[in-house]
Amino acid sequence: MSAIAFTHPGAEIAPAPQRPASAVATTVSVALRTARKFIRTPQLIVLGTVQGAMFLLIFRYVFGGAIQPGDGISYVDFLIPGFVTTSVLFGGMTTAAGVAEDLEQGFFDRLRSLPVPRWALVSGRVLADTGMQTWGLAVTTAIGFLVGFRIHGTATEALGAFGLTVVFAFAFIWVFVCMGLVAGNAQAAQGMSLLVFPLTFVSSAYVPVESMPGWMQPIANNQPITIMVNAVRSLTLGGADAAGLAHSTGHWVILSLVWSAAIVAVFAPLAVARYSRTG
Repeated sequence: MSAIAFTHPGAEIAPAPQRPASAVATTVSVALRTARKFIRTPQLIVLGTVQGAMFLLIFRYVFGGAIQPGDGISYVDFLIPGFVTTSVLFGGMTTAAGVAEDLEQGFFDRLRSLPVPRWALVSGRVLADTGMQTWGLAVTTAIGFLVGFRIHGTATEALGAFGLTVVFAFAFIWVFVCMGLVAGNAQAAQGMSLLVFPLTFVSSAYVPVESMPGWMQPIANNQPITIMVNAVRSLTLGGADAAGLAHSTGHWVILSLVWSAAIVAVFAPLAVARYSRTG
């Protein structure tokens, strides 16, 4: 005998479960939500832009007169590729703090209750922050031209250099997402973000590696920031020889892409795993 279910006349019949949202739709939805948050908090964008401009002017006009890159390269042409590349780390502080803030306010808890892929929730945040980083890179590059920087390669090489910086931003955003998830609150996340800044100074971004102590040079030459800066500098200055580099432009571009892929391969799974355990 089969059971018959009766429904109260005034009761609403629950709708049938809907199919879980796709990974693409989830990623785009989270990215749009994060972008709207930036738009509704314009001081985040303005403050980051002003800070970047201030540091660029300091390096250009305060330290520039004391640093000679050699090989017939003016310091402004030496500096801007390095500064634009390392600016992705300055922007990463906003990512880490924003992720920690969402975690602290329970936003991630609400997302975890949805029938959607966990990795798509994290990738949505990464996509939005990559867009914001691209805007910041464009503004920083424009300021670089205003203070005297000039492209010595082709337009295609210049666009390729900018594309590389966007790839670097995407890679390092995964690092900062991990930091935000581990830190738990915005203040701690900002503190943890400072741990990556020694990489910017122990690199070829602001000064020639040859000017550093002998024991430090192997560290500076073989860390990812130097590789990435060398790739961008080689593309913008008209080749590796013009940039005073030992290897070809292709060598530095490929090596920088390998580093970017390695960073994503390590930190993307860590971010997703940490997100899944956070609660």
